[in-house]
Amino acid sequence: MTIAREFVAAGDEVQVVFDGAGTQWLPILERADYEYHDLYTAIRDAVAVCEFCARAYGVSDAVDAAGVDVLAGNDGHPSVRSLVADDYEIMTF
Repeated sequence: MTIAREFVAAGDEVQVVFDGAGTQWLPILERADYEYHDLYTAIRDAVAVCEFCARAYGVSDAVDAAGVDVLAGNDGHPSVRSLVADDYEIMTF
């Protein structure tokens, strides 16, 4: 998220996709008392979540409540191909 914040601060277009077990972080990051909430808030407009994984890990309601983008272009998962086609550079952490 620190790297994404740097790009956001520079005015670059960024998308941070929470996928797999990483989707479980959304309800935690949404908590104002969580130590990284401010960092998350700085990039929140760039956050998206895998629809399939949010369901699989039981956080769909929290994701919906957060109002972040949900990606499902590849059988319920984010379409990495679409991101590449849109000239995004993929960085995985």
